[in-house]
Amino acid sequence: MIEAKVIADSVSPDGVRLATLQLRYPKFIHSELMTHRVFSRNASSSRAVPTARYLEEVRSDELRATPVAWGANRPGMIAGEELIADARAFAQLAWRDAALAAAGAAANLLSLGLHKQVANRVLEPFLHVNVVVSSTEWSNFFALRLDPGAQPEMRALAVAMRAALDGSTPREVPLGAWHLPYADDPTTLALARSYLAGLPPGEAPVDALLVRVSTARCARVSYASHGTGKRSTVEEDLALYDKLLGSRPVHASPAEHPATPDHRTTDGRWWNPALHGNFVGWVQHRKQLLGEST
Repeated sequence: MIEAKVIADSVSPDGVRLATLQLRYPKFIHSELMTHRVFSRNASSSRAVPTARYLEEVRSDELRATPVAWGANRPGMIAGEELIADARAFAQLAWRDAALAAAGAAANLLSLGLHKQVANRVLEPFLHVNVVVSSTEWSNFFALRLDPGAQPEMRALAVAMRAALDGSTPREVPLGAWHLPYADDPTTLALARSYLAGLPPGEAPVDALLVRVSTARCARVSYASHGTGKRSTVEEDLALYDKLLGSRPVHASPAEHPATPDHRTTDGRWWNPALHGNFVGWVQHRKQLLGEST
C-alpha cells in the first residue's frame, strides 16, 4: 500500500511552488525519506498507536506492509531478476511467517504489561507509516528516487508523489496570505469565523487562527489517521497547538508546514531568508516562533 495525495499546493507571487503531500508507505523505507533534509515532515509514531490496532494490520494479508518486488540476491545494493515460481511463493510465505511471529511476540509483550512504545517496535518492518511532507524543492528527490537503481518500494513512492504533483494545480497565494495544509477549505474557514464571532473584538484575525489549526492538524498524523475522514474541531486544534507550542521542550516541527510568501528586495535577494527554514521563498510559521529563527 503506497499512496500519495496533495493536501495543499501553493505558488507565491515570485513563482515559488510550495506543496504539502500526505503519504502512506511501508515503514521499512521511512529512513530513506528522512535523508532528504529539504523536506518538512511529520509521521505517525509507533509510540502513540495502540499495539492492538497495529496487530490487526500485521496479521492481515491485505493490510500488512510487504515488498513490491522480490529480486534475487546478488552483490551490491540492487537486486537481480525477480524470483519466479516456487522461490517467489516461498519468499512471500517466509515474509508472512515473520510478520505473524512478530505479531505473536508483540502480543506477548503487551500481555506482560509492556508499554506500546516498546511492544510496537518488533512490528515495524510490517507496518505502514502515514507522513505529511512539505517542500519547495523536489528535483533532487525525484532524480534519486525515480532512478532505476532506487529501492523498488522507494521508487514506487516517488512515482506516486510525482503523479500527485503533476496532477495538481497550485493556488496563487498573495503576500500576507498563507499555505495552510488541512485548513484551507471552506468548511474550516467557516468554522474559524464562527469561532472568532464568539470572541471579544480585537482578537486574532482569521488567518492567524487558521495557521494554528493547520499546525495542529499536521501534528495529528503522529497518532491519528487522516484517512478516517474525522474532522477535528477548531477548539480541539487550538488546544493541541497550545500543548505543542506551549510545552517545554517545545514540539515545533508541525509548525513548519504553514507558510507565507516572502518577497524579494530591489536587488533580487529575499527579504527574510533567515525565516525560510528548509524552504525557499516562503516564511515558515515555525521560524516566527520565539527562539526558532536562529
